[in-house]
Amino acid sequence: MRHGKKVNHLGRKTAHRHALLSNMASSLILNKRITTTVAKAKALRKYVEPLLTKAKDDTTHSRRTVFSYLQNKESLKTLFGEVASKISDRPGGYTRIIKLGDVRLGDNAEMCLIELVDYNTLYTKDGVAKKAKTRRSRRGGKKGEGTEAEAATEAPEAAVEAKAEKKAKAPAKKAPAKKAPSKKSKG
Repeated sequence: MRHGKKVNHLGRKTAHRHALLSNMASSLILNKRITTTVAKAKALRKYVEPLLTKAKDDTTHSRRTVFSYLQNKESLKTLFGEVASKISDRPGGYTRIIKLGDVRLGDNAEMCLIELVDYNTLYTKDGVAKKAKTRRSRRGGKKGEGTEAEAATEAPEAAVEAKAEKKAKAPAKKAPAKKAPSKKSKG
């Protein structure tokens, strides 16, 4: 059983695993996407995403902390330069794992592509402006529709116009037709 085992050891000793993840993280930052096995990609995601978050805050302390993980000056420069500016408004989820259909020839391992999300232009819509940050809450209805209470708090002229528009949009209600009195027979 694997109760509470959060780290995939990847069949390596600790020092070897840290060196592997450091090299893969540097390659990912420099090349923006790399091809690897699914297990390594999932381990790399847990390794590199906190570093990307730390890179948003460009201070000497954060640079030294990230360098202790990466051990590569070029990748550090790239990370704090162009990558940090691209991911500055993203609240997490900086990487994407795309499973490839093929398997590795030698050991039949599942292969995948891990990439930085903001550098793949295939998934972004052209000509669409970035959405402003939205605040998520449990309460409230649809954004486009305003309630009458909100309309009443606006300027009085705007409230009157809003009510007039609602009446114009609503179909006219017909009065119910009167039924003819029916004859009841006693039998």
